[in-house]
Amino acid sequence: MAEYQQIRTGRHCTFVLHAHLVFVTKYRHKVFGDAHLKRMEEIMRSVCEDFETELVEFNGEANHVHLLVNFPPKVTILKLVNSLMGVSSRRLRQEFADLVRHYWRVQRLWSGSYFAVSVGGAPLSIVKQYIEQHNRPA
Repeated sequence: MAEYQQIRTGRHCTFVLHAHLVFVTKYRHKVFGDAHLKRMEEIMRSVCEDFETELVEFNGEANHVHLLVNFPPKVTILKLVNSLMGVSSRRLRQEFADLVRHYWRVQRLWSGSYFAVSVGGAPLSIVKQYIEQHNRPA
């Protein structure tokens, strides 16, 4: 648990930022096997390193994947997601003929939509209570 909450520092900030991301295949087709997911994790770890982010956890099923990413404030979720989806789609379709055959018409592995939620730290009710209890100047 200590490594999960490791405080990182930047030039002008200190931070702990985590996001849970979920990507779904185009048309929710069930196309991934174990080999696909293993290679996808390698690709996504590489993309995360390029963004100075950390892929803390990765797992998936036949039609979607889950990622837990630790990222610095200078990285926007949108740019990270676009790179993760774009690079993984391109490389997986290059390396696995079965994916090329399955998505030959759309040339895209992923749906255009994704799920992202911030995670970690205190529950929202605690943060709200903390903010409410501050003394406002008169």
